[in-house]
Amino acid sequence: MSETYDVVVIGSGPGGYVAAARAGALGLKTAVVEKDKALGGTCLHRGCIPTKALLHAADVYGEFKDAAKMGIVADGVRVEWEKVQKHKNQVVSSNAGGVSHLMKARKVDVYNGFGRLEGPRTVAVKAEDGSETKLSTKNVVLAVGSKPRELPFAKFDGKVVMSSDHILQVEKIPGSLCLIGGGVIGIEFASLFARLGTKVTVLEMLPQILGPADADCAKALTRELQRQGVEILTEVKVTEVKNKGNSATTTYEDSEGRAHTVDTEIVLVAVGRPPLTEGIGLDTTKATLGRGGFVDVDGMMQTAEPGVYAIGDCVNTPWLAHIASAEGLIAVEHIAGEGPAALNYDHTPSCVYSEPPVAWSGLTEAQAKEQGYEVKIGKFDFAKNAKAAILGKKRGFVKFVTDAQYGEILGVHIIGPQATDLLAEPAYAMSMETTIQDVATTVHAHPTLYEAIWEAASIAAGRAVHG
Repeated sequence: MSETYDVVVIGSGPGGYVAAARAGALGLKTAVVEKDKALGGTCLHRGCIPTKALLHAADVYGEFKDAAKMGIVADGVRVEWEKVQKHKNQVVSSNAGGVSHLMKARKVDVYNGFGRLEGPRTVAVKAEDGSETKLSTKNVVLAVGSKPRELPFAKFDGKVVMSSDHILQVEKIPGSLCLIGGGVIGIEFASLFARLGTKVTVLEMLPQILGPADADCAKALTRELQRQGVEILTEVKVTEVKNKGNSATTTYEDSEGRAHTVDTEIVLVAVGRPPLTEGIGLDTTKATLGRGGFVDVDGMMQTAEPGVYAIGDCVNTPWLAHIASAEGLIAVEHIAGEGPAALNYDHTPSCVYSEPPVAWSGLTEAQAKEQGYEVKIGKFDFAKNAKAAILGKKRGFVKFVTDAQYGEILGVHIIGPQATDLLAEPAYAMSMETTIQDVATTVHAHPTLYEAIWEAASIAAGRAVHG
């Protein structure tokens, strides 16, 4: 420990590497510790990026299959899964190289190995060969992430009973797939494989898929997935998964307690992600763990131990890469004395890259009513949007949840073409605290999909045109 860092970041996912890059840009002497061979974390190697690369391949395949409706005939279209996987791997490799280059550009030192705290000012890095390096630091940012949750009766074997990590590497498209969990991860894989010909069954214990989403969006997506051949069963309890070596039988109970079974080649367990906070030395500091093993932090992402911060999946905030990045920026800017504002989680965007995609920010209609607002809804269907008709994607809608008295935008919910991109405008409007009238009086280009935002806003503002 011949030198002391201003910041040592443990973990190089979208929270960790962004925090390290920002710290370097602010002139802080910075190091990042990563247990994997390549930088980028779960999001880049086992989550967001590879999943979306596969989903885009399914999007392209679907476009070709539907092209005949527009007079474009593409005979013999097929999926060569090995090449799809190769494309996915190239995307991941390219982005990992970009993260590595960014660390060099920001003069961030990189240490490969497992990092743990030895008190609040020392990070011990154990390399793969067993050697250990100790780093002295004024501050630590924990960005250690999470892992797929395993069920006690459905242990991962990577062949039949899989986590989201495993299924990204499958060598062939499965003939049948049972998904335990209808959250974002489960629904994205359901959408992916159903469009590639897999018989998909989704088992969800809640009354709807996508639990945090607005009920209207969840219902609409359920209908669309069912139209694609996905069987969706809600309010069910999975009780057993019998691994037969080359297939599995999953037993579940319906809402009336009756037992049913489904036989599939693969079972994908997607029931959450516990934080990787064990064995990282938190017990050598004043930092505390809350329910579920998440690190307790304040609005600046600082733990009870001054100078020790935690961000991303290891704190009890939404498991989203962009939230981890935002939290990383707050932590290092607080370290640097920049005076950042705490993150408003009510205004952060959530996206589901299914077909059709779903995106939302803010309160659902039910949440707004529960909080006592007099709610006014503005909802516009893509069926009335000219650009959606041109694209042949007329299903879905834009829905604003507003305060009837003051016009405050409480939430926005989109399902339909390019929903994940369309969310940007209303999410920004919410963060800037503009009213629904401001959106309704902003001119939107024609013909565009984002005209639907203006149309929905106009309905909520009492100046409907086509709605």
